[in-house]
Amino acid sequence: MKFEIITIFPDFFRGPLDYGIVRRAREAGLIDIAIHDLRAFTRDRHRTVDDRPFGGGEGMVLKPEPIFECVESLKVAPRQERIGEGSRGSVVLLSPQGRMFTQAVAQQMAVLDRVVFICGRYEGVDERVAESLADREISVGDFVLSGGELGAAIVIDTVTRLLPGALGNAASSQQESFTMGVAAPARAEGEPPSSTCGSGGLLDYAHYTRPAEFRGMPVPEVLVNGNHEEIRRWRRRCALQKTLRNRPDLLREEALTQEDRRLLSELEAECKR
Repeated sequence: MKFEIITIFPDFFRGPLDYGIVRRAREAGLIDIAIHDLRAFTRDRHRTVDDRPFGGGEGMVLKPEPIFECVESLKVAPRQERIGEGSRGSVVLLSPQGRMFTQAVAQQMAVLDRVVFICGRYEGVDERVAESLADREISVGDFVLSGGELGAAIVIDTVTRLLPGALGNAASSQQESFTMGVAAPARAEGEPPSSTCGSGGLLDYAHYTRPAEFRGMPVPEVLVNGNHEEIRRWRRRCALQKTLRNRPDLLREEALTQEDRRLLSELEAECKR
């Protein structure tokens, strides 16, 4: 998979994309990252990329000319072809006005062959970029960053984790928070149930490691008794509890099982006591 980043600060990416899973994926040839300096596509001696907006207002806005020329130099497919089903590429504008970036969006992007990121700066980007050039406008949260560079790094990291071979254990990405459409791992007849479970769109369950007791805080007994079915139920209950406490909005989107509803009723009753 190839990621291409259009930015006025190319040196910004010398650190964030050189560590951990992203670095290993680059070294293994799973992903390729190219960075393009937007100022290289300007025509004046000052290498101007921004201008004052029509109608007045505070701040400056990125001009359309260098952005269009940069994207066109990359020879990406026309926008109308990228919007249709079966497209293998995307041009993404990072913007506070964009669609919220979620794990589900990351899963959609993980099947693409190529993604071009346009990193906004200043007060925004000329609207013609969003309307006629980018096929996706994405926001990484309900807050305003100084530019799209951090957002691009977040999206690249999230999508890379979903690529086959990027993680040492492929099942890890199925058990993480927000992961939709993943059920508990299947097992053969007579095989004991797995002690892990897919997130199914909820927050992840709590994790414990050695020592078994730390500063008077012991690991829950259920995790050391060897009963995989009890561990699975405990973890699911824990995930529901954490989601109810921190992100109840996710429960409205989740297709809860009958067992989930029973556990959720117990948790809600406990909260009212």
